[in-house]
Amino acid sequence: MTTQTGLPHAHALFAHNLPAAAAAAISQALAANGLAVHQLEASAAAADELLRLAEHLPGPLLLLGHGIGGTAVLLAAPHLPATAAIATLAAIAPGELPAKLGAPLLILHSPSDNAVGVDHARRIFQAARHPKSFLALDGADHELSTPGDAAYAGTLIATWAARHLPEPAAEPEGHVLVTENGTGSYGQTISVGRHLIAADEPRPLGEDSGLSPYDLLLAGLGACTSMTLRMYAERKGWPLERVSVALRHSRVHARDCADCETKDGRLDRIERSIRITGQLDAAQRQRLMEIADRCPVHRTLHSEIIIDTAAY
Repeated sequence: MTTQTGLPHAHALFAHNLPAAAAAAISQALAANGLAVHQLEASAAAADELLRLAEHLPGPLLLLGHGIGGTAVLLAAPHLPATAAIATLAAIAPGELPAKLGAPLLILHSPSDNAVGVDHARRIFQAARHPKSFLALDGADHELSTPGDAAYAGTLIATWAARHLPEPAAEPEGHVLVTENGTGSYGQTISVGRHLIAADEPRPLGEDSGLSPYDLLLAGLGACTSMTLRMYAERKGWPLERVSVALRHSRVHARDCADCETKDGRLDRIERSIRITGQLDAAQRQRLMEIADRCPVHRTLHSEIIIDTAAY
């Protein structure tokens, strides 16, 4: 099983026997950071399977293993020169750790793991050479069954691995890439330059793992409004201290809008409230409120928009 978002900049081999929900949460955290995650069943033969899979993958590689899968990645790592980082999660310590792993090592283990005691983490840490790190997953059980524990572990691994893997190639300026990320039915990862944003539908339709499409629309208008006021105040030399913009989207009956040309059906309504803080007089405040409508996003929403759609 492979999980990825867009074009990956690195690959992760993930050996485990975790429940599906926990494995998915970890894989999604890695995929959101630009890795293609290839899952395989942890077994006594997992080390050989890792070697076989790695033959078909370009480097760099992150090796990740849970339980006996952690044993497998530790044994396989010295034979995979493309390995850039190794992470173990509640791993069983091998009888003898290879003298040289060949890549930085992150060890995650819960002190309260009753299936594989934390002493396994101690043995791995003491036997491994630097660079190596240990992070305790306080309160987690062996299978990361508590909601949030697997996502937390995945985020820790992804953040740590990012220091040892190449940065993902940025999308060209002005380009936005949106790709499904496997979180529920509607989870998306939005790539904008070097920035990543999660999007989703709220519950019960989605998993509420990110901003909704209309949240993103309102956020764009709000950010643009605030920036526009700041630019204008700085150009005028006015003592503007802070701008806050609150927005709300709704659908209303056209007949309830006295100033609208459309009289049938429903209309989209955006309510925007602006709070301006600073030693400004009434005329300055009024002018800033007028300038809010000059925000480029505001103008785009009021103008004729052309959307060209093509396959790529």
